[in-house]
Parts: sequence; C-alpha cells; structure tokens
Amino acid sequence: MLQTDYMNPDDHKFLQTVAAKYGAYFSRPGNGICHQVHLEQFAAPGKIALGTDSHTPTGGGMGMIAIGVGGLDVATVMAGAPFELTMPKVVKINFTGKLNRPWVTAMDVILEILRRLTVKGGVGKIFEYGGAGVKDLNVPERATITNMGAELGAATSIFPSDGRTKFYLKAVGRETDWVELKADDDAEYSEIINIDLSAIEPMIAQPHSPDNVVTVKSLKGTKVDQICIGSCTNSSYQAMKTVASVLKGNTVAEGVNLLINPGSKQVYEMVSRERLIADMISSGARMLEASCGPCIGMGGAPGSGQISVRSYNRNFQGRSGTKDAFVYLASPVSCAVFAIKGEMVDPRESGIKIATFEEPSKYLINRSFIIPPLKDTSDVKVIKGPNIKDVPVKEPLKDRIEAEVLLKVGDNITTDDIMPAGSKLLPFRSNIPKISEFVFAGIDATFSKKANELKGKGGCIIIGGENYGQGSSREHAAMAPMFLGLQAVIAKAFARIH
Repeated sequence: MLQTDYMNPDDHKFLQTVAAKYGAYFSRPGNGICHQVHLEQFAAPGKIALGTDSHTPTGGGMGMIAIGVGGLDVATVMAGAPFELTMPKVVKINFTGKLNRPWVTAMDVILEILRRLTVKGGVGKIFEYGGAGVKDLNVPERATITNMGAELGAATSIFPSDGRTKFYLKAVGRETDWVELKADDDAEYSEIINIDLSAIEPMIAQPHSPDNVVTVKSLKGTKVDQICIGSCTNSSYQAMKTVASVLKGNTVAEGVNLLINPGSKQVYEMVSRERLIADMISSGARMLEASCGPCIGMGGAPGSGQISVRSYNRNFQGRSGTKDAFVYLASPVSCAVFAIKGEMVDPRESGIKIATFEEPSKYLINRSFIIPPLKDTSDVKVIKGPNIKDVPVKEPLKDRIEAEVLLKVGDNITTDDIMPAGSKLLPFRSNIPKISEFVFAGIDATFSKKANELKGKGGCIIIGGENYGQGSSREHAAMAPMFLGLQAVIAKAFARIH
C-alpha cells in the first residue's frame, strides 16, 4: 500500500482494468485485507475457493473449502483448467469446554495447536474442527484459527456451518447464503486430536517461527519495543473493539510503539462510529491503513535489535523489514496489555479491566468500495505501467540435467527466505527480471549474480531439507529462481504451497 513511487499505483490500475476486462470483482486499494473483506462480503458455507495467498483458508471459518495457491494456479483455473492436488488426509480436532474469556482468545488456540503439531504438522492434511466446543466460537474466531492453519502447512482447515454461522451471515446481511454443514455420523478420520478450550492459557510464539510457542507467563518481564495489532489473522471488528477496551483510559508505555491496522474499511468505519478509534488514539496508538502493512514488511519495521510483538501469523527472521529484530506472535489482547505495561505479562494478572465482547446482531455494511463486474467489457482497455513485465516462460524440461549445486539449505526454508518481501522489493512483484536480483538475498547476497553466471552453462541446482518452501503462496519464490536458471530443487520434502 505504500506509494513511494509510481509502481504500486500502476499495479492498482492494472489490476482494476484487468478485473473490469475479464469480469472479476475489484476491491479498491485501501478497502482492506482480502481475507477480511472476503469473510465479510463473499465467504459462504459449502463453497470452494482458491486464493492467491496462503491465508485463503480464513474462509474455512465459514464452512468453506478455501485453499491458498499460487497466482498461476488460479489463472489456469479461471481459464477453465481443473485444479489438482494429492488427496489430503483429514484430521479431526475435537474441541471441548469454553475459552476463559476475555483473556484467552482464538489466537491462543491456534498457537497451542502449533506448539503441539509444529509448522510441518499439517503437511498433506486438512484439519476439520468439531466437538461441543466449536459452539463457543463465533465466525471471526473460527476464521482466526483456520487462517493460521497455513502455518501448520495444511491444505486447508474447516469448521462446520451451524447456528453461529447463520447468526454471523444474518448480521452481515447475507442470511440467504447459509446452509447447514456437518460431518456424517460415521465419518472416519486419519487422526483425532482432542483439545479442551478451558485448559488453554495465553500463549506466545517466540522468534523466529510460529511453532516456537510457550506460555506468556513463562516470559514475564521481557521488555518490548514495538507492538503491532491487526493482520488478516486478528483485525476483525471483535479484535479491534476488544483492543480498544484494553487501551481506553490507559497510555502506551514510554519507549513502546503501538501500531494498529484494522482489517477492512468496514471494520474501520464501524469502530470509528462507536468512537473506539478515539480510545486507541488517546492511548498513544499509531493508526495505519486497512492493509497487510507491517506483516509483510510494508512499513512498521521495528528498530535494529528490537523486540516486536505482533498479533500476526508469521515471525520469520527479516520478514518485518529488520533482519536483526526479534518478532513474537501473540493475541490482540496480550499485545494490547504488553503495550500498556511495556513488558510481557500474563494478561490475566495485569490488573487491566477489559469488557467481554458481545457479538453484534447487525454489522455496518458498506459495499461501496467493491467494484462489480461490467456487463459490457468491449471498451475496457487494460492499463499496463512500465514496471509490469510479461511473465517469463521456461523452456521445456530437458531429458537430462547437468548443473552445478549452487546452494545448500536446511529444513523449513520459507518463501521469504527464497524471495524476500518488504517495502523495497514488493513493488517489483510485477517485474520478474528485476525482483530475481534479490533471490535468497538474506542467505547468500551473491546468489543472483552467481546464478546468472551459470545460466548459460547449464544453470544451477539447490539442495534443501524438510518442508522446503513453507509459508506464503508467493509464486515469485518459484518463478524468480527459475528465471535465474534454476534447473531443480532437490529436497527431503516440499511444503504443499510451494
């Protein structure tokens, strides 16, 4: 969303004109994070969605099969080709009990699951949530859990569509989209995991992986420098209202920067009309646009060597925009408490009062910023700025490959490791030749130069460990190395999304 030059606004205009030309809905720049907007405006139980971002499974909180894939995968499906994947195993997670609200949240639930299963625990699997405890969770809370199923490496995650689903759809003006969906009585699963919601306490993921999870109380007294609240995981109306309740009448601790990015313009408007933004601002919070923002390194980078705690979904090293920062992941409630206290503290022992959230029976509805498809597209011209280059096409696979091994890496290499993001590089996402100059820059700054030198000599090979390519569905992590002449990646195992 940062517009420091012509490239990002050119991309916005290109996307808008392509959507108009080919009959797609277009969410205008600044309208919000696609997953939050989709949940509000489009998600419906029983439907299938393919999205060009790894957190597309957010829709699973609505009872959808929503799968994150690469942009080229979606393009081929839009052109009429089928989407194929290896049949995943189906794992049932049975919830019992109720969350100890308001201090324990859905974020703590998924962090506990990550603690148990790790970032490789969902590879080749779909997680299906069930049990009596699911009735304790509303749709935005369910969406938080399915959203971070991506961090487990799962193909997707899904909740049943029940009375809570119907209540939410009615509240957002889409009750006719509701259908009941639940597992068959004789359904069989490859594995069943039982979790008592009432036993979960505030959790936190330590640097530099979402599965490096411990209890918040175990880190009591750890000083914090920056707090970021929002992202596609925790930027709903519920999250924002709860955070405002914590901040009201309090002041952000000296030496702490608090940044807040609501998930959509609709959420922003709703909390504004309730004067909750005033409570945030008066506490010292810095309000950001409704966008991914600091999660992907688009602004909000922490200072050198600083500790940043975020209600986001990933804390890979360098992803924040600062290579030597220490990024933790926690719930919006914990984050807000940390911001006030200036250090990590179990929110249950903070002494701060917080109102228990009551799910609204009617949400503010604003569809003004979504442009629907045109009936007649014959006069639409696609506008393509100078930084937008054609996608390079690789030559057919050879019968025999002879190439030099240029890089050897370990386990859990992320797409951020392969193709870094951030405000300096993301504007080049429409320009593969340019963005390829930064492939593996955080691991070997000379990789691109050496790969280019080998390009005319048979290319290069990468050796990897387990779970190679975990994280984002960013196809640039495949396309840019391919452009540099990469012939093969030989790894013990690949993440599905790569």
